[in-house]
Amino acid sequence: MTAPRPKRIPRELVPKGESLCDYCSAKCCRYFALPIDTPENRQDLDFIRWYLLHDRASMFVEGDTWYLLVHTTCKHLQEDHRCGIYETRPQICRDYTTAECEYEDTWVYDQYFETPEQVQDYMDAMYGHEYESLRSRKPAALPIA
Repeated sequence: MTAPRPKRIPRELVPKGESLCDYCSAKCCRYFALPIDTPENRQDLDFIRWYLLHDRASMFVEGDTWYLLVHTTCKHLQEDHRCGIYETRPQICRDYTTAECEYEDTWVYDQYFETPEQVQDYMDAMYGHEYESLRSRKPAALPIA
């Protein structure tokens, strides 16, 4: 049986010599984000709309960089939030540090898109209403009795 994990505490209270990971839920192992080319026109944004039609995908912008964010858990993350292949983990995992990780979960993005409708609204704001929105038409009002 695995020992219970220590309770989450503020970063600055983690005792010297202990790993921040011992207090974390492994958020960094539950997604990956890939930088993409900055959209320059309506067609580029339409591709982003397409990305968001897929389950567990979102987009965010930090500074001038756009990212495709895929919410998925590493298949080697164990129930105790430890890496099941720690000794043979990929280099990207070896290079990752807790120095600026999202342990506190206070990240705020310049822009964040979760739905294709949000991208459509952004497209309309940037380029005007070039064609009919992807939103369904409003249903006719019900008669008042």
